[in-house]
Amino acid sequence: MSTLNWTLPEGIKGLIFDCDGTLVDSMPLHFHAWETVLQRHNLNLTEERFYGWAGLPVDQIIQRLADEKGLIVDVAGIAEERDVFFHSQPLDLFRPVEVVVEIARSFRGVLPMAVATGSTPASAEASLQAIGVLDWFDAVVSSQEVVHPKPAPDVFLLAAERISVPPSQCVAFEDGDAGLASAREAGMHVVDIRPMLVR
Repeated sequence: MSTLNWTLPEGIKGLIFDCDGTLVDSMPLHFHAWETVLQRHNLNLTEERFYGWAGLPVDQIIQRLADEKGLIVDVAGIAEERDVFFHSQPLDLFRPVEVVVEIARSFRGVLPMAVATGSTPASAEASLQAIGVLDWFDAVVSSQEVVHPKPAPDVFLLAAERISVPPSQCVAFEDGDAGLASAREAGMHVVDIRPMLVR
């Protein structure tokens, strides 16, 4: 699918993209990191839950899993361990989500663009760098920079603020239910990229 199949709505002055699963086909790599690291701490995340919780911050997922098992764990330590494992995977395993990257490429330098992610800043920047698009964006905003992560609107609102575009004049591209709810709550035009993907 090319960008010819997607038209910029009238009045839009900024584009905001989720990172994992939207710009970068990194979800299988994230799941592998989760699976490997959680096993070391007697925790488990099913693949179904992993995709269902897409967009939630890493620390929130770890805390939920620990609470379910009645365990007290070092949430920050496990999150860091997960990030280290994720970043240790070969860069050539990271792939762009071509249909979305093509849209970003078309508007690079034309409209201000940002990334709004539930990942840590280091994880998002590493993923974007791996596919060669990090410098396309005027801002990369992580859920760690806001009080309320997705599905609250905070991360998208901050991204719009960073590119100096009112939320109502932004389009948000997302692949997760939490992220879609977040962008809608922020008052943005929302594109669910999942129907655009050829599986």
